[in-house]
Amino acid sequence: MRPKKAILILAIALLGSATVCYSQYSKSKKVGTYNRTNVSRSKARVICPIFINSQYPYQAIGLKLGDPFALSYKFYPNKNWAFAADGGKAASGLYNKYYRNAFTTYLPDSLEGNETIQYLAHKVTADWFLEAKFLYQWNAEKISKGLQLYAGLGWQWRNTKITYDFLYEDGFFESKFGKFSENRFTYGPVGVVGFEYSYFSLPISAFIEIEWFTDVLLDPGYQRFQGGVGLRYVF
Repeated sequence: MRPKKAILILAIALLGSATVCYSQYSKSKKVGTYNRTNVSRSKARVICPIFINSQYPYQAIGLKLGDPFALSYKFYPNKNWAFAADGGKAASGLYNKYYRNAFTTYLPDSLEGNETIQYLAHKVTADWFLEAKFLYQWNAEKISKGLQLYAGLGWQWRNTKITYDFLYEDGFFESKFGKFSENRFTYGPVGVVGFEYSYFSLPISAFIEIEWFTDVLLDPGYQRFQGGVGLRYVF
């Protein structure tokens, strides 16, 4: 095939794809007077924005960056409700002050006289979490095409292993360094708000969310903001 002829055919094919995409999503009054071209779901996912109302359910999997860094899964049974599950590693550096203060909760009650144990340092050797959330979503296309807002509730499980370094003194002659490790497992409810944007030519969605976690097991009443940004592949 001659190069000029091949380029012409490719240009016609691209123009045809763009026309199909436009015909599916255009809101103009003229388009409403004609029959829209039917496009298979697999083709629509590639050349047009995703989340077509008539083609739920959808699933998505991707990564979330922030607190925590996680593998993120989402299931969309319909356009208003969704279920999400995230699992990964918490941003331990954001909890340094909290973990340092937790050192005093591990001090023995058997210290006598001038005996003291002083905190020196700590190191988080593992900080994993898992959470599941039920979300309600609503259309925000008046703000931007392909934008959805959402809010929901869920449950979070956390498991953290910390090694503490300390200095022991008896007030007279003995002074020595030591260390011990503690495993902190806890859980609690989490509330979430965020938005998701999906008006891309590829089957992906981008999201930003903020969460509010409350500890009800290990440190009842402790509360913390969390959140992050991410991308998911939708199928």
